[in-house]
Amino acid sequence: MGDTVAAFDLGTGGVKAAIFRPDGVCLAEEVVSYRTFYPSSSYHEQRPEDWWDAVCASLRTLLGNPAVLADEIRAVAISGHSLGCLPLDEDGVLLQESVPIWSDGRAVAESEDFFTRVDPDGWYRKTGNGFPAPLYTVFKAMWLRRNAPDIFVRTRTIIGTKDYINLRLTGRIATDPSYASGTGVYDLRAGSYAPDLIEAAGLSAGLFAPIVASTDIIGEILPEIADSLGLPRRVKVVAGGVDNSCMALGGRTFLEGDAYASMGSSSWITVSASQPLLDDRVRPFVFAHVAPGKFISATSIFSSGTSVNWVADTLLPDVKQAARASGLDVHDALFQLAGEAPAGARGLMFVPTLGGGTSFEGGPAVRGGFVGLDLQHGRADIFRATLEGVALGLRVALDELRRMTPIGPEMIIVGGGARSPFWRQVFADVFDCTIVKTGIDQQAAALGAAALAFVGMGLWQDFLPIRVLHVAEGRNEPAPEARAVYRAALAAYRIAAEQQRELSGALVTLREAAT
Repeated sequence: MGDTVAAFDLGTGGVKAAIFRPDGVCLAEEVVSYRTFYPSSSYHEQRPEDWWDAVCASLRTLLGNPAVLADEIRAVAISGHSLGCLPLDEDGVLLQESVPIWSDGRAVAESEDFFTRVDPDGWYRKTGNGFPAPLYTVFKAMWLRRNAPDIFVRTRTIIGTKDYINLRLTGRIATDPSYASGTGVYDLRAGSYAPDLIEAAGLSAGLFAPIVASTDIIGEILPEIADSLGLPRRVKVVAGGVDNSCMALGGRTFLEGDAYASMGSSSWITVSASQPLLDDRVRPFVFAHVAPGKFISATSIFSSGTSVNWVADTLLPDVKQAARASGLDVHDALFQLAGEAPAGARGLMFVPTLGGGTSFEGGPAVRGGFVGLDLQHGRADIFRATLEGVALGLRVALDELRRMTPIGPEMIIVGGGARSPFWRQVFADVFDCTIVKTGIDQQAAALGAAALAFVGMGLWQDFLPIRVLHVAEGRNEPAPEARAVYRAALAAYRIAAEQQRELSGALVTLREAAT
């Protein structure tokens, strides 16, 4: 009889579930989507019950796979999207049907109020919280107190995404350092909540979940839950980690100087180090790593996959429909269309901040757009410019990391964007470095969560087995003939992105007037 673990990557667009053997082989995988709701500008919400239903549905599908034996599953581990704010009452019952997710930027007034008492640069240096401040949990909690006092007065604990699933599985409230480091009140170097920041927010220290190690076993699955899911009652639940850190671990980024690029709904470039990389101007976002003694520091763009999907859904729906009607892969059809346009999309530029930006991009108020449109441009140019815009946005982020720390000439790429050879070549040309795709791409965060379970259960001594799992399946080298085009594109992109930043205030006024 073998030992396996069930790993779940609770992402922005859905859950990716997989069953892994200790040799790193994925026996089966399943994806179940759920919705994000946008009830108002800067409001990004999801229903935790949808997460739970997706986890249960994906697991039941996996257990129906003949390669998976329920009796061999020893543990469950979860990676969850960050900066969650789920209010629980004294009995651990969720108090809101829909909750703000990581990208929700409504808590602007609360963050501004907080920084009348706390130096923002000092806060950043202590927490490493480089996303726009309103996104962090503490400010969402302050928003709840001000705008939903009837709920807040009943709130005893605020937890995050994967911790909610762990609570449903085990009945225990807990988090880990990687997730806690996104609360806005976590002292990175001390490795604990910062009492002075909690006090400045006017909140109780007990509002935040107790912290345990990412590999700690927080309990066994409750008997009634195990029975309903078809799992043995002895299955353990490991604390797990925030998606950024789990993806870094699964993406072979956990030793000093390791780096990788993740391409998903949002995208980032991440470096692992024993010290956080902090910069008051660029504000890389930093999380405690699920790997003990390490931090992950990253620069990012918020709206990469979401912007690409918006363009495809809104401007090219017939391309998707034709692909489905012909039995073709929709993404392959879209990338084939983009390939009909030349590098540089004949001068068309796309700034992909459709859902707001990082602090460096201009914050939650910034918006994206196409720049340089003229009458010669067609649909192929539009989609190629979209893909290039995402790559150029990440190139700007990469250059800032290169300024702060050495990064090698090769970069592993994981996530949905890694699947396309065409897009990988765009990244190689824009980044001017070798892009390596391994067999671990969309499974990276799930693999990272599985590794936490393997170590927590004593099946692995450390995380080093991950390194041998990354066997290169494709390498994309920068094309010399594209260098001049993308040098010009990068220069134009920097100006276009800065113009969008400068325009953001006027667009806020317009949006408010138009509602």
